[in-house]
Amino acid sequence: MQKQKTAAEIEAMREGGKILAQIFEGLKKQVKAGVTEKELDVWVDAEIKARGAIATYKTDEVKFPAAICISTNEQIVHSIPSDYVLQDGDVVSFDLVITYKNMKTDSAFTMVVGGKPNGVQKHLIQATERSLYAGIDAIKGPVRVGDIGAAIEKVLSDAKLGIIRELVGHGVGHEMHESPEIPNYGRKGTGPLLAPGDTIAIEPMATLGGEKISVEDDGWTISTWDGSIAAHFEHTVLITEDGAEILTQL
Repeated sequence: MQKQKTAAEIEAMREGGKILAQIFEGLKKQVKAGVTEKELDVWVDAEIKARGAIATYKTDEVKFPAAICISTNEQIVHSIPSDYVLQDGDVVSFDLVITYKNMKTDSAFTMVVGGKPNGVQKHLIQATERSLYAGIDAIKGPVRVGDIGAAIEKVLSDAKLGIIRELVGHGVGHEMHESPEIPNYGRKGTGPLLAPGDTIAIEPMATLGGEKISVEDDGWTISTWDGSIAAHFEHTVLITEDGAEILTQL
C-alpha cells in the first residue's frame, strides 16, 4: 500500500491542491472560441511557475511534452495540447498534476467552450461530475476501493453512459501514480482497504457511446474507439478518520 505521509507532507498537499484549484479557476476564464490548446498550455505553465510549483508532466519522471493535458471532444485523457483552435460547443477536458514542496496533487474537469452545452453534453458532464462526488461521498473513514468504484459505477450506469474501465484513479502524493488503483466500477466491500492518511486521485471518465478506447499515434492521446464525446472529472482526496477531505478545491 501507500508509503505513509507525514503531517507536513499532507499539509504540503493541501497547499498544492489549493494552488491547483486556483489555476483551474483562472483557466476557465481563458477558455473561449478562437484560443488554441497550445496557448492555454503556455498560460497554465506560467501560472504554475508564478505560484512556486512545478509542472509534474514536464519532469523527467513523466516526460510529457506540455504542462497540462487538454483533451477535446472524442479525446478522453492524456492529449498533447495542439494548434487546434477551440470552437464554441467543443467539449474540453483539462487534467493537471503539480508538484509543490515535493508533493503532488492531481485534478481534472470538463467544460463546454462558450458555456452553452446542448442537452446530451450537459447530461454527460453533469453525470460524470456527479459520479466523482458519489465516489467521494462513499468514503466514511477507512473504506474499501470497491465501495468507491461501486458508487461511481451506479451513477454512470443510471445515466446510461459508457464507463471507461481500462483507465483508473490511483494513489497520489510522493509520486504521481501510487498504489492502489481506483477503478470507476466495483463491488462494495471488496478491494484494498484505504486508511486515514492515505491520499488518492478519484477520476471517473465517461462517454456518450461505448467503453472501448484507442491510443493515438502520438503514444499519449487516448480517445473513444467509436468517436463519441467524453468527459473527465478528478479530485485528490485525503482519507480521514470519519470521511474524506478534498484537497484540490478552493
